[in-house]
Amino acid sequence: MFPRNATSRQRPQYPTDSYTPPTPWPTRRHDYNHDYNHHRLAGVNNNRRVFGSFDVPGQVRFPSYEWKPRPASTCPPPVLPPVPPPHKTMTNGRKRQNDEYNPNVVKRQRLEPPLSQAPPLHCPDQEVAWSSRSSSVAGFDSSYPSPCAHIQPQVTAVPKSSNILQVDAKDKLSDQMVELFDACQQKTSDLERKEACRARLQKDIQSIYAVARLYLTGSSMNGLGCRSSDADLCLVLKGNKRTDPIHVLSVLKRFFKSLLYVEMTQLIRAKVPILKFKEKDSDLEFDLNINNTVGIRNTFLLRSYAYADLRIRPMILVVKKWARHHQINDASKGTLSSYTLVLMVLHYLQTLKEPVLPSLQRDYPDCFYPFMDIDMVPEGPKRVPPYISRNQSPLGELLLGFLKYYATDFRWDKQVISVREAKALPKDNSVTWRNKYISVEEPFERNNVARAVHEKIKFDAIKAEFAQSWRILQDKKDLNSILPVGAIINKEVYLIRGSSY
Repeated sequence: MFPRNATSRQRPQYPTDSYTPPTPWPTRRHDYNHDYNHHRLAGVNNNRRVFGSFDVPGQVRFPSYEWKPRPASTCPPPVLPPVPPPHKTMTNGRKRQNDEYNPNVVKRQRLEPPLSQAPPLHCPDQEVAWSSRSSSVAGFDSSYPSPCAHIQPQVTAVPKSSNILQVDAKDKLSDQMVELFDACQQKTSDLERKEACRARLQKDIQSIYAVARLYLTGSSMNGLGCRSSDADLCLVLKGNKRTDPIHVLSVLKRFFKSLLYVEMTQLIRAKVPILKFKEKDSDLEFDLNINNTVGIRNTFLLRSYAYADLRIRPMILVVKKWARHHQINDASKGTLSSYTLVLMVLHYLQTLKEPVLPSLQRDYPDCFYPFMDIDMVPEGPKRVPPYISRNQSPLGELLLGFLKYYATDFRWDKQVISVREAKALPKDNSVTWRNKYISVEEPFERNNVARAVHEKIKFDAIKAEFAQSWRILQDKKDLNSILPVGAIINKEVYLIRGSSY
């Protein structure tokens, strides 16, 4: 799902004269020494109803984790930089903002973090209850152990929030999106089983690679996965940066044959090589890569966005299901990867006249510092304050706007999608983006994650699906007109139940 990690090799420092400080995003401050609850959304009336069993945390920043303390001799207490105040955002009155894209910004340098300390903010996870649903589904568990742990830590309960996402009873489209999300989203039990297998694997792998750390990454960890989603794993071998991934994966493939709980191992020699395998007697499938640390950084960046607003996770899940149904969600066949689709959704929500999301990397750079020690990456987002958008558009309206934006507004031939900058950047100023059908900037490595779309026929097909779906949905206001909701739900249920026998 994620591109190959590129290690900095004494490259020049970021230019300091190419950045303009922007106006502050509206945020609500809390006393971080205590648990906190967010308020209900404003503007609730008697025509609105509240749905039950919706596993979405409230409008909060990145949920907290349960970390197992490291041994004092090997894992000293971390030194974290304090969170700076948000940078100011430019407000020039335009609906969407473009800026000069300086190719020198792409260059990176390994920097040392500020020598100051700030304890992580206490930030309990949040869960949203949808009371009109008959079923009750447990909230998404945010507990994640330290990779230094050798055994599976106890998973703690997630505090509940009073925050409730309101859906108008007459808003059929939004209701359908919630129904689809509620049925397909990854459950707490799914995450717990993946985490249990990760912890067990890490302990066994450390018998041959003593300093190895195994991370759960991708959609399983960032909150954007489905029940049937495969689990991505990244094995970090510190001090072995020049180790051949194929060699390590080959060693692991032979080693996994001795593990009674692993079966069906397969080595895939791709650009980013992976070892595919299944947990025996379960439905869990895993893809393991070596030292692709940008995937770890992206996991926690996307997770921070996913939990910044109640509407993000259902919006992204519906878009991915829509793209898969229309056969434009398969990078191996020259269309869009799921990662690219997620960035496209986030970009749209950032560039509305009244944004739903800010740029977390721009406003809180120390929390998403690109060269932070990899073991501390999950800690950074904990220090991002909650973000509450003034944009309270319903889910259905946002989905229509998303389709319309890429069908009619976005200039594919002239613009680069940048979640890092929360705006579209011009292609002209960098050869990196020229002659590319679709340009979507990777937030950390800043390369093109949509490079799989290299044929005009596939590019035209993608644009056509956006345009056609927007016209149909605008007319029908029914999600079934562009996506067979019932069939997708039944398929998800079948995949889970079928693999359990």
